[in-house]
Amino acid sequence: MAALAPPVAAVRVAVRRALTGLPGAGPVLVACSGGADSLALAAATAFVAPRLGRRAGLVTVDHGLQPGSAERAAMVAGWAREQGLDPVEAVPVRVGGRPGGPEAAAREARYEALVEVARRHHAGAVLLGHTRDDQAETVLLALARGAGPRGLAGMPERRELAGVPLLRPLLDVAREDTRKACAALGLTPWDDPHNADPAYARSRVRADALPALVAALGPGVVDNLARTARQLAADTAALDALAAAALAGPPVPLPQPVDGSPRTASVAGDRPGAVRPVRAAEGGLAVEALAGLPAAVRTRVLHAWARELGASPAALSHRHVAALDALVTDWHGQGAVHLPGGLPVVRRDGRLTT
Repeated sequence: MAALAPPVAAVRVAVRRALTGLPGAGPVLVACSGGADSLALAAATAFVAPRLGRRAGLVTVDHGLQPGSAERAAMVAGWAREQGLDPVEAVPVRVGGRPGGPEAAAREARYEALVEVARRHHAGAVLLGHTRDDQAETVLLALARGAGPRGLAGMPERRELAGVPLLRPLLDVAREDTRKACAALGLTPWDDPHNADPAYARSRVRADALPALVAALGPGVVDNLARTARQLAADTAALDALAAAALAGPPVPLPQPVDGSPRTASVAGDRPGAVRPVRAAEGGLAVEALAGLPAAVRTRVLHAWARELGASPAALSHRHVAALDALVTDWHGQGAVHLPGGLPVVRRDGRLTT
């Protein structure tokens, strides 16, 4: 009996780790374009899932952006059925007319399709084929764009979209290993020409920026960038939890006076490690309680509160949150902060309110 190729084993181990303990009895669906990463993921899932007592299926999305895309999607679906994957769907989507650039529009259309199929089949999760190299590219792009810790945390291993768990089992697997896994299994992946198109920032990072860093600093750069994302993701989750606790706490009455007199508020409540509730009993957020939070927690509270008020997450920017924060930390009688959608927030009687 021939020994299992190490890259094949690496992908299967990653999939087994992701699926072990996954709640629910529904199938898992692999999002597969036919590229090396998602093809290796689909092959591994077809092998691993039944051995864990779970059905595995596949969804391939036809964005309609290239000649022959429908035929290619049909070929991927046909291969999946030959592998015993079930259910299998090839889903056409419409990308044109959506806001944002072509990459963002295609991504939005793709995720909408994946969620719709997952819900229809009561899937336990959708598996995505992003690799360690994809994570490193994401961190570099976020750094170049001046993103904060949330952006530098990269892509999460697990998140929910409209109630559907999205899993990325391959974030610790090298892109090279997915190609080697496909070769070992006799699979011929499709190379998306968009991935080499210099019109896209990610393609330039992939072709030029990351290889230049590897050449200058050594091959460990890719793993180090991915490890940085994992560390920042853990820190971000902890800060997000503190912000959520501050917003979820019981409403607090406002002390008088607040505006016009400097105060120092305690960061914690009665318990060590606790954060003070920030919702004012009179409505809105209490300025004194906000001022007592560490900046990293306070800005998260303000971001979450702005979304609560109806600000679009896509349009809500650092600039809006910084302006809200100035109402707390740099108050000099300034006027309203206008959130996306024209919603005004003002400081009045010791509160931030609409």
